Amino acid sequence: MNRPKKLPQMDDQVILRVVAKMVIPFILVFGVYVITHGEGGPGGGFQGGVILAAGFILYGLVFGAEQLKQRIPPAVTDAAMAGGALLYAGTGLLNLVVGGNFLDYGALVALFPRSTRGDMEVWGMTAVEYGVGLTVCSVMVTIYTQICERPARITRPRDQQGPTSTGGKR
Repeated sequence: MNRPKKLPQMDDQVILRVVAKMVIPFILVFGVYVITHGEGGPGGGFQGGVILAAGFILYGLVFGAEQLKQRIPPAVTDAAMAGGALLYAGTGLLNLVVGGNFLDYGALVALFPRSTRGDMEVWGMTAVEYGVGLTVCSVMVTIYTQICERPARITRPRDQQGPTSTGGKR
């Protein structure tokens, strides 16, 4: 009698779970590094946000989407999306308030007279990069959790399906 094979569950994958627990913190730290140093080197908010999201999605793949949603509730990802967009737009609007152009970071010198224009440009770009990174990361995690919530398609094993296009012969 042909019995369908039992698919391995992630709970059975001890080595994968242990390795994921060891690797995920490094992925998250690298994502923050890419965001932080994005204004002066390769990377930036988008790339760092994707790296951060990859760490969280790896956690969801290994430990389950429900575990991920317990660690990072949907309300937190929603707030992070809004907060990141607000940080980006708020930095640009702050420049307008002090008399500069939108996202003209040098104008922030008016708020901190003891600082140089270069210092304020770095701080302004870093704030924008963090806003973009936070938004991208939370959107990617939300997309992953939404995909996992879709109902699974029920399929019958091949030997229980109806006649094939060859007239029922196999």
